[in-house]
Amino acid sequence: MDWTLIESDAALAELLASAAGSQAVMVDTEFMRRNTFYPQVALVQLCFAGSNAAGTAWLVDPLQIGDPAPLAALFADPQVVKVLHSASEDLEVFQHWLGVLPRPLFDTQKAAAMVGLDFGLGYRAMVLELCGEDLPKGETRSDWLQRPLTESQCHYAAQDVIWLLDAYRTIEQRCREQGRYDWVLEDGEVACQGLASTAGDYYRKIKSAWKLSPRELAKLVAICDWRETTARDKDKPRSWIIDDKACLQLAQKSPANMNELRAAVELHPASLRRYGEALLDVLAEQSACGDVDLPARLPAPLDASQRNTLKRLKRETENIARGLGVAPQALVAGKDYEALIRGDAEQPDSWSGWRRELIIEPLQALLAREVE
Repeated sequence: MDWTLIESDAALAELLASAAGSQAVMVDTEFMRRNTFYPQVALVQLCFAGSNAAGTAWLVDPLQIGDPAPLAALFADPQVVKVLHSASEDLEVFQHWLGVLPRPLFDTQKAAAMVGLDFGLGYRAMVLELCGEDLPKGETRSDWLQRPLTESQCHYAAQDVIWLLDAYRTIEQRCREQGRYDWVLEDGEVACQGLASTAGDYYRKIKSAWKLSPRELAKLVAICDWRETTARDKDKPRSWIIDDKACLQLAQKSPANMNELRAAVELHPASLRRYGEALLDVLAEQSACGDVDLPARLPAPLDASQRNTLKRLKRETENIARGLGVAPQALVAGKDYEALIRGDAEQPDSWSGWRRELIIEPLQALLAREVE
């Protein structure tokens, strides 16, 4: 297996010059995320299709590259399809490190489900099924930030794009034959857009937030926004600032001073010392807001009748999926069923394009018939 380590700006520039005219590039990353908010990129693997750079796995070392702008330009090039497998974490890496996302994006995990393979198929399982190669797990838990990289690490990393190219060729052909290639690219664009649009919505992930009054919810939103900003500024995990339980307790108890804060909220002593006054300021500011500025309550979990409707929607999706030869989970995300049942005014981006006519409108029609 041919691979080359890229450890200088000059080598990166030479590589991308030789890759000019590529129709697609396979992309993977190795990163570490132990005690930081942002993933720490440790290696970027590339494998090009259709250029002088084809046939080799190029291992770009971001710890040695001074200017990654040429790589950002490649990812922004609309003429080159970027192929990744299960891209969500890689997208976060690129957004923070390069400030761009790889577009157009072809996610082979999602594409595999579109052409009849299992939903959520892992990379090793996909390569085994499509290429007949059983890849080793050897360096899965490797410390990718160590230098120098070992021969074993480089060989392992190279396989993540060399075999991806072979799998992509098979899946791409099936997608084109079944008229689903553009579906995959549309979903890739939705994934890129969604990475930015979910910013500021973390409070929705906190259990029992739906029980809060509008005033309490406004405080939870403010606390979560403060924590998000603090975690990003310090590049530390959210839970290292304050955990979700403390966020909820702050919103419910709304302590007015340090003594009440100590008594009402389970905070680590270090967090109390570092952030206690800041948290009190956030709560005080929210307490001064007028009722007109308060958010609407979050919806409660589905009731018994709605859960029955959910089952019927899922059965209808399964019927549509069988007709298309597609994994049903690839058609409708779990959270989208609830949005359909509730009739949310703000519709997800994923409901547009090919999915609207084939999936969303039939499900909405089923709901309309039940109301009649």
